Amino acid sequence: MSAALPGRWEMIKAELAGENAPDMLALRVVLELTSVTYAVSFAGQVADRGTYVLAGETLTLTGTAGPNQGRTIPCILQHRGDLLRVCYGLDGTAPTEFATKPGTQHYLATYRRKS
Repeated sequence: MSAALPGRWEMIKAELAGENAPDMLALRVVLELTSVTYAVSFAGQVADRGTYVLAGETLTLTGTAGPNQGRTIPCILQHRGDLLRVCYGLDGTAPTEFATKPGTQHYLATYRRKS
């Protein structure tokens, strides 16, 4: 795991199934990572929590609380400096590119390091 990955990340852009998320939604999301856990907050309230395993540029989330409790979500990630891009396979299929398309449940989020 990259030692630079843990911390707080503010979402700056997101899209699902080829559609951009409204800024008023995306700009209120914060992803907090420790060395093995994640928490997603919306407007200051934790909405989703779990553990993750990072292997190179592949990330596997396992939800332990919230709407993704009991689910395993395969992802790919790209970390460059203070920017982090994650493409989530919300339907359980692993993304192969940093893009979303209509008819898929792939969710692409771009985050900027907050702390």
